[in-house]
Amino acid sequence: MKRGQGRPQRLGDLIQREVSELIRLEVRDPRVGMITITSVDVSPDMSHAKIFFTVLEKDKLPETLEGLGRSAGFLRSQLARRIKVYTTPELRFEYDESVERGDRLSRLIDSVTKKNR
Repeated sequence: MKRGQGRPQRLGDLIQREVSELIRLEVRDPRVGMITITSVDVSPDMSHAKIFFTVLEKDKLPETLEGLGRSAGFLRSQLARRIKVYTTPELRFEYDESVERGDRLSRLIDSVTKKNR
């Protein structure tokens, strides 16, 4: 690990835990349903946090993104009360396609191995 990369990573892990709990317990927006926070990338200067998530119902992704965007200010203010950092990072939500991509690759590999048997 390069020097200076440890603190943003630790802050990202902390933000992941806290935001997951805040969404589960505090967010009242009906557009934000069953989501899972998969990871958080914090910028080196710790001013921005990109929060990656997956959603249970893929067809509701656009409205979930809109709901999370509308909740970002509330989540940031609640996060500022829970964690002790000089400046709480600005939160931005992005859909995590890696789980979906991994599943698709796994199915492709399975179909090839079945053909070769």
